[in-house]
Amino acid sequence: MIRYALTCAKDHSFDSWFQSADAFDKLLSSGMITCAVCGTQEVKKSIMAPRVRTSEDKPLSAPASPAEQALKELRAKVEANSEHVGTNFAKEARAMHDGTAPERSIYGEAKIEDAKALVEDGVPVVPLPFGPSRKNN
Repeated sequence: MIRYALTCAKDHSFDSWFQSADAFDKLLSSGMITCAVCGTQEVKKSIMAPRVRTSEDKPLSAPASPAEQALKELRAKVEANSEHVGTNFAKEARAMHDGTAPERSIYGEAKIEDAKALVEDGVPVVPLPFGPSRKNN
């Protein structure tokens, strides 16, 4: 696909997408391209700067859905108001429940069998709907 900036004989400017440069030429010569504003068939390509992606450009993506936005906000709240204890989660949660560690909000990772044992022993835990943040070096 290729996008062209177009101008009509009445100096109206508009953009349109085409399958290829050849497809544009065929459509233009057959009178199938008309001005989006006034409808005239007297249309020509305008000068336009190409869009070149650099390594600094972020990839284009769709806006976050409401659910994705809610998860993002939940993650931010958990990370801002809790201590990350990593893979020591089960040990720390049990120690707080037993009174051998100070009570505080924590989050981290636990093996499924360790998480089940915490629940069975009455330790209040809840799974989070997101994984741990990964640091990129």
